[in-house]
Amino acid sequence: MKSLRSVLIIILLLISGLTTFAQQKGYYRYPAIHGNDIIFTAEGDLWRFNLITNAAVRLTTSHGVESHASISHDGQFIAFVGQYEGPSEVYVMPFKGGTPKRLTYEEGNPIVYQWTNDGRIMYSTSSYSTLPNAQMVKINPTSLTSEVIPLSQADQGTYTSAGEFFFTRLRDQGSHTKRYKGGTAQSLWKFDGTNEAQPLTSDYPGTSKNPMYWKDRIFFLSDRDGTMNL
Repeated sequence: MKSLRSVLIIILLLISGLTTFAQQKGYYRYPAIHGNDIIFTAEGDLWRFNLITNAAVRLTTSHGVESHASISHDGQFIAFVGQYEGPSEVYVMPFKGGTPKRLTYEEGNPIVYQWTNDGRIMYSTSSYSTLPNAQMVKINPTSLTSEVIPLSQADQGTYTSAGEFFFTRLRDQGSHTKRYKGGTAQSLWKFDGTNEAQPLTSDYPGTSKNPMYWKDRIFFLSDRDGTMNL
């Protein structure tokens, strides 16, 4: 009986050790950076990790998924996509945690991308068009007034410091097919707010997506060399 009990204890210790190891590995997605803090999604919730203290704090605990976080320029608020009341909608909450505030009631499968310089939240949604098209919208988290950016099939947008808007035409086609060059392959475009949008990657029929502005340059993902790289 003692030997059986010892074996059971060893098995329980092994299982608990493996579980702890698996939790440490985890799946960390959709990072947003502000100073020394990183907001990310893990286990379906939002977390904040500090690069100085190495402390990770869980910010949400709902049954739905919280993702695609974006931090305001002043570091006071986090905009994100949440599923608190069923469909995915845009929410905002204090940077240190607190009660989320619902901003949209669209059921348009939104994706939050960034805060604008005037304090609005920019996100894409399909509620203003039919699938697979999407449009970019800017919403004021205080007044809840919104403005649709006048671009058809626009997604994954980012503003430069000069006010130029870089975006991806079409949403992610979703099949994850390597070197996909079909009719829904994403491409990069630029819009100055006045003239017609201009294609930037028309030289390549494959995928160019996820534009990111940093220090007067646009970084993006593309599989033009055979695999998806930055």
